[in-house]
Amino acid sequence: MNIAVRETTGPSPDGRSARWEAHRAERRTALISMARRAVHTLGYAASMEEIAAAAGTSKSVFYRYFGDKSGLQQAMGEVVISQMQEKILAAARTAASPRAGLRAMVSAYLQMAQTSPNVYAFVTGRVISDSPGAPSGALENTLSNFFDSITAMMDRAMRSFLAGRTVSQQQDLAAAFWPTAALGMVRAAGERWLAAGDARPTEEEMTDQITAWLFDGIEHNLVPDAGLSPDSRSTANRKEPK
Repeated sequence: MNIAVRETTGPSPDGRSARWEAHRAERRTALISMARRAVHTLGYAASMEEIAAAAGTSKSVFYRYFGDKSGLQQAMGEVVISQMQEKILAAARTAASPRAGLRAMVSAYLQMAQTSPNVYAFVTGRVISDSPGAPSGALENTLSNFFDSITAMMDRAMRSFLAGRTVSQQQDLAAAFWPTAALGMVRAAGERWLAAGDARPTEEEMTDQITAWLFDGIEHNLVPDAGLSPDSRSTANRKEPK
């Protein structure tokens, strides 16, 4: 008599456990969204108790899901920074030229920060004031990855602009530092712009100004003057004695 043997690949998944994990993930997402609205309204210095009250729950619920305020900051930062990165990437992809791409990235950055300065300050650890603070340790890796990707996009825009142009080896080596310096300026100028309140240019005007500082600086420092040799450029730039 033949006896059929059923093959098994291991224990069947626990459906209740899977549903519970899905519920926790859904609840966590909802809490992040509520906390984001609370911080937008109450300010970046809102306490966990204030955030929980605005969300219509207790702070013990937030502690259960995020551990502490630093954990909430990390979780909200991952969501907000991911959204900023997606918008900046999309802006760069649809640009018709390197300069337009850089302008689109600057504009997307300023728009996202301007949408909610309180949320920006909360997730980056940078207080919107004349003296920004440093990012908190909890967000260091998330911010580092975010700014690394933006720096890489700026580098591609610069290299695309310089393609086919004659630059010296020294200029090419110096150009490698431009994306990092450029991003630092965008962040510092953008945060000072946010802190200026009503006494500031519009977002479009600020975007145009920052783009000019960045791109015109590339042209001035890295692109040789047409028709002039290095020696003649040096002579032309020297003032004649009176």
